[in-house]
Amino acid sequence: MDDYEQRFPDQKPSPPPSADAIPDTIQRVEPILSIFDDPLPIPHEFYQPGDLVIGGIVSQIFFLYDSLSFLEQRTQTITDEPISVPKNYQHILAFAFAVKEINENPNILPNISLGLHILNSYYTARMTFKAILSLLSTRHRFVPNFKCDNQNNLIALIGGCISEISANMAIVSATHKTPQLTYGSFLPLQGAQSLFPFLYQMVPNEAYQHMGVVWLLQHFRWTWIGLWAVDDDRGDRFLQTMMPLLSIHGICYAFVTRIPKWNYVDEMIKFALQHFESYAKIFEGNSNTGNPSVFFIYGEPPSFQVLRMLLFFAPLFSLPPLNKVWIVTSHWDFASHSLQKNWDMQAFHGSLSFTVHSNQLLDFNKFIHKLRPSRAKGDGFIQSFWEQAFSCSFKLSKGQQKEESKKVCTGDEKLEGLPGILFEMDMTGHSYNIYNAAYIVAHALHAIKKSSSKRIMQGGELAFLNVQSWQVHSFLRHITFNNSVGDSVHFDDNGELVACFDVTNWLIFPNGSLVRAKVGRLDSQAPLGEELIINDDQIIWHPSFNQVLPISVCNDNCQPGYSRKKKEGEKFCCYDCTPCAEGMISNQKDMDACVKCPEDQYPNMDQTQCIPKALSYLSYKETLGITLAVSAISFSFITTFILGTFVKHKDTPIVKANNRTLTYILLISLLLCFLCSLLFIGQPGTVICLLRQTAFGIIFSVALYSTLAKTITVVLAFMATQPGSKIRKWVGKRMANSIVLSGSFLQAGFCSLWLCTSPPFPDMDMHSVTGEMLLECNEGSAIMFYCVLGYMGSLAIVSFILAFLARKLPDSFNEAKFITFSMLVFCSVWLTFVPTYLSTKGKYMVAVEIFSILASNTGLLGCIFFPKCYIIVLRPELNKREQLIRKTK
Repeated sequence: MDDYEQRFPDQKPSPPPSADAIPDTIQRVEPILSIFDDPLPIPHEFYQPGDLVIGGIVSQIFFLYDSLSFLEQRTQTITDEPISVPKNYQHILAFAFAVKEINENPNILPNISLGLHILNSYYTARMTFKAILSLLSTRHRFVPNFKCDNQNNLIALIGGCISEISANMAIVSATHKTPQLTYGSFLPLQGAQSLFPFLYQMVPNEAYQHMGVVWLLQHFRWTWIGLWAVDDDRGDRFLQTMMPLLSIHGICYAFVTRIPKWNYVDEMIKFALQHFESYAKIFEGNSNTGNPSVFFIYGEPPSFQVLRMLLFFAPLFSLPPLNKVWIVTSHWDFASHSLQKNWDMQAFHGSLSFTVHSNQLLDFNKFIHKLRPSRAKGDGFIQSFWEQAFSCSFKLSKGQQKEESKKVCTGDEKLEGLPGILFEMDMTGHSYNIYNAAYIVAHALHAIKKSSSKRIMQGGELAFLNVQSWQVHSFLRHITFNNSVGDSVHFDDNGELVACFDVTNWLIFPNGSLVRAKVGRLDSQAPLGEELIINDDQIIWHPSFNQVLPISVCNDNCQPGYSRKKKEGEKFCCYDCTPCAEGMISNQKDMDACVKCPEDQYPNMDQTQCIPKALSYLSYKETLGITLAVSAISFSFITTFILGTFVKHKDTPIVKANNRTLTYILLISLLLCFLCSLLFIGQPGTVICLLRQTAFGIIFSVALYSTLAKTITVVLAFMATQPGSKIRKWVGKRMANSIVLSGSFLQAGFCSLWLCTSPPFPDMDMHSVTGEMLLECNEGSAIMFYCVLGYMGSLAIVSFILAFLARKLPDSFNEAKFITFSMLVFCSVWLTFVPTYLSTKGKYMVAVEIFSILASNTGLLGCIFFPKCYIIVLRPELNKREQLIRKTK
């Protein structure tokens, strides 16, 4: 582009293109094409002389122009005046205010005056290079790197506002070894420290801002956002960094939209029209974009002007307004240039941004209030600012006023009356950076003066005035001080300012007024986990959200009790909600997977939390336990009564019949069996678990062997009555007692083997019953348990068979038929016990066994002894020997 005139020196200008090619609201100009061919200085400058001068490059004024083509001759359509960004004029004022304060401070550079020389970049690389080379030349003579007189005493540079201008400045400042303090953004190039060793950044590294945005999104649980990035290398770099960072932290982007770079007007409009279909989808919020409520936008102030142009043209295509939450970084500023000052900015109301921390300077506010064009000596920016901010002119005659419908500037207009989108009375972040940058240079010069007082000051103040810019560079990195409002100012090892960010809530009203509300803080020096602090209740959202926290997710949150299930072909933030499986819970929203409760807890009905399981065992405090215990004790008393009755009437025929000793043994064993059932009630312990089954098995075996012995006694007694029978010698107490003892010892042997090999022990069953921890006795060896039960069952079957066969034998008080009934009851009870026992859990399993013990004991007691008790107590006349003999005959 800069070689155009050299390549086509003989080309003549062609007629300008039709005015219908672009909207009427955009004025087209073509700037000066060659730096060196233009003998005139840059028209917009602010110069204030001083012993030492700090240079500055600002971006307040620019031109709109078409792109150049080597196939067509360039146009010469130039507007009468450039376009201004009034808000950026505060950058110039902050610079001038800082120099004024330094010069008035006797503690910094006494007897040395600082000057300033500020030029405009016009937002183009060509004019930026010309501006910085002009600063490095003797004033009013464009001869870079040559000092023709004592006027070229530039010792540092401050600028620029956007990364492209900063980088262009850095190229020249590095060549001339002049420190540059950039107050805006700077593209973090790899190896930038070695490429630009004289560069200092007044804004902390933007990578930390990106992490801050991620924390901000996580804070508000926004997982579905739209990404906007300027369409240049800087935007590419941002997307390459940000997109993986979002994914790592569980955030998805619905779309990525590129903002046309602020370049040539026709190219910008062409780009916007070519991509307007994609923009329209965003405006309409169709299903392909998921309609996120939050947009994270990355760009610099020129990108904002382009975005405003897109929003301005949207109603022309009947597109709805974009009512979103906009999140931006510190590079951004909600400012209008002179052509856009009447455009609506309500779409950005409620936006959030990270801005470099700043404090308000009371004296700066007074300084601005006193500003008047007539008193602004050396300020070549103020006239353009004043005219475009207040829509007036200093040059119009009365005839021109009527023709152009403009008013004449009086110079007494009130700056505080301007809307915030044009000019702010409070110091902005960029202005605060410039203020601190000027002070950093002053403190560095002061340090040079103090440290080199003997070596440099031999020639007096005049020798110090010859200090070189490269000498300032060696002091800048180590400067540390507190500014006038108490903020610490110093650089880190990378030449970046150590500072925090303010989380700013932008409130933009229909009349153009603007309020920056600080609602949080992002501090890299804060303890881990406290880097970002947000005051949610202070944030004012866009009116479309009705002051309710905006929700920006791909789909509704999965409530507790559900987990997320990824949708095929969709991003991981888009998912279905599935209920938790049985036994699992989710106690938070959007859990990736349900979790299992600890063993001692179980899920509630909604599967949203774990509830401690109740300890369950058959207790004396519950109805079932009390009922069984009372039953066991009652039957024990009945058995004791029967035993006492038999002892009292021990000499009666009905007691003496069928072996009185066996009767006593049977009654005592039944009594003990009833009492054994009490071992099954209450909290299981080690001793109780050892005694439960073994004691019952042995004692009940004694009872069964007693009934078996009784039956065998009846059979042998009948057989002994036969003539010549040899069985007579077997009939007697010794044989019966031997049966009982030998059989009981065999059962005791089984139980001893059980206790020695795998004894029962207290155990906790966590899983069998939902919501309960079953405290029970683990039988240790199930085989031994069923062997003991099987042995007793075999005895019962044998006794039943013998009793059934002997039920009609002619014997006095023959018990065989009663034993038959009792064994029938016993077998029925224990045959039903096994399936019932296996199908129940916990205390009900224990209750089944207790019931079986009580039922079988009661069967024996009732069938064998109740008829005898009836005769003994109620029919004593039948309890006589004569009646016994008669009955036998």
